[in-house]
Amino acid sequence: MTQAQLKREQSPLLAVHDVSVVFGGIIALNGVSFDMQQGQILGLIGPNGAGKTTLFNCLSRLYQPSKGDILLDGESILTRPPHRIAEIGIGRTFQNVALFPNLTVLDNVRVGTHSRTNSDIISDSLRLPWVRNGEAALNKRVDEILGYLDLRDVAHTTVAGLPFGTQKRVELARALAAQPKILLLDEPAGGLNHEEVYVLGDLIRRIRDDRGVTVLLVEHHMGLVMSIADHVVALNFGRKLAEGTPAQVQADPDVIKAYLGSKDS
Repeated sequence: MTQAQLKREQSPLLAVHDVSVVFGGIIALNGVSFDMQQGQILGLIGPNGAGKTTLFNCLSRLYQPSKGDILLDGESILTRPPHRIAEIGIGRTFQNVALFPNLTVLDNVRVGTHSRTNSDIISDSLRLPWVRNGEAALNKRVDEILGYLDLRDVAHTTVAGLPFGTQKRVELARALAAQPKILLLDEPAGGLNHEEVYVLGDLIRRIRDDRGVTVLLVEHHMGLVMSIADHVVALNFGRKLAEGTPAQVQADPDVIKAYLGSKDS
């Protein structure tokens, strides 16, 4: 193994360096830093207003940090516009499902493959052989993902008519269709019942294990986070409050105070 390969293997997949975000006079994030290793499930927790979604929006390039840097595979992502973020391996789901409600499940998932295609309008219109081959490979990938997430039976159903839990799986399928290195899951358990949350936790672990996808999870459901995360980062008022294993973070006095308050307050 070369020195360059060894360095890449030892380096974090994702590195958040001293990231701050200021909206007017409001400090949404204040010098937040942490690393994510390849194959890790990292839980990002904190009370409402802690800065979790703000950080997610920086990672997906919806927000530009006021200070700091974010590195993927050692390269800054901050020069990329939002529409160029999927092609470097960052996929995302949203707290409020962001699908095309009048399209079918199949078409919504196909949208996720857009960042991995390199055809153009002229090549498409001429139906060149390499375009046909690429489309066949794309269709095979989409069908495999639909099967993996048990969505084949509803592939031709309009998304708007599906139960909320199924819509969340469709959004997850769309994110996986882009073949991400790292998957950002924003409150995936929101609106799910107890049984659905249990199934979701098992699914997230399987995606990591089967598909080699690193997962960054923002979630209020502490039972889910603590049962599947390898590492946890806790935020409060835009600052990093604690970091460590789920057991370490759960036992941290500052985390307990942030969630439960103190006897003196």
